[in-house]
Amino acid sequence: MDLTSRRAAFKKYDIRGVYPEMIDEDLVAVVARSLAAKVFKKGTVILGRDARNSSPSLYESAKLALGEFKDIKVENVGLMTTPMLVFLIHHLGAVGGIMITASHNPKEDNGVKAADTKGPIGGEEMWKLIQ
Repeated sequence: MDLTSRRAAFKKYDIRGVYPEMIDEDLVAVVARSLAAKVFKKGTVILGRDARNSSPSLYESAKLALGEFKDIKVENVGLMTTPMLVFLIHHLGAVGGIMITASHNPKEDNGVKAADTKGPIGGEEMWKLIQ
């Protein structure tokens, strides 16, 4: 996959773009693997998604990628809101979480929000992780 063509999707606070041109299952898998290997490392990771049509397949891609790490336990929450992600990270003592959502963007878009115990992991930071 040519990551350079996807650079514009990596925003200040998250990753967002048109599905599947900018955000697709392959990119979500790369991001999830990088977060697991370089940020989360060991422990429970919360995984959730919004109700967009493309979210279930992107969610499955993240779930499979995180499942490759023996020291990561994935808590598959499914449909939820972004504030719930932050709540569950703290409530369940997780090391972090990934939310498949494009927030307020149009329905054609999708994206990734991530957080660890210190707070949100921005798109710029995620870009550096996948390099």
